[in-house]
Amino acid sequence: MNQLPDISQPAADAGLLDVAYATTDSPVGTLLLAGTKRGLVRLAFLDSTDEDVVLSDLARRVSPRILAAPAQLDEPRRELDRYFSGRLKSFELPLDWELTRGFGRAILQAAARIPYGSVSTYKRVASEAGSPRAARAAGNALGANPLAIVVPCHRVLHSNGGLGGYTGGLERKRLLLAVEQGRTQ
Repeated sequence: MNQLPDISQPAADAGLLDVAYATTDSPVGTLLLAGTKRGLVRLAFLDSTDEDVVLSDLARRVSPRILAAPAQLDEPRRELDRYFSGRLKSFELPLDWELTRGFGRAILQAAARIPYGSVSTYKRVASEAGSPRAARAAGNALGANPLAIVVPCHRVLHSNGGLGGYTGGLERKRLLLAVEQGRTQ
């Protein structure tokens, strides 16, 4: 069986590649990662979102010049592997915030500052984003997080300690919190 040549590097060199993507298996299921020249722009759970839907959204909102280019996403995949094995406490990946705006971006950036192994609340994250009474809006912004896991919205809980919601599902949220508490494997 002939293997197709990897055209991603020549396409990138020719300026024909704006968004590289790859999939990877993880303890929380298959993930789709997408990156631009600025950094990781999307991390999606593929069992809750179809790959074609994610790619169509990226084509509409970022650029239609998208190509499977696994080698260009090696570093994010390595960091995720180290995170899931408990050897990475802070992602060092450059992030492309292209898919976020305004208050939603401020909420996600506040969530990104929550330390590994710690949790915060929707109210506290809203306060850090400049709107202390916008806990519900903070939950909506966290639910639209295009950079799941790397921007740790799973670390945000209800004020009473309840899990709240999670776009990837509560079982994933529990697993991610358990990884950070060293309670997996």
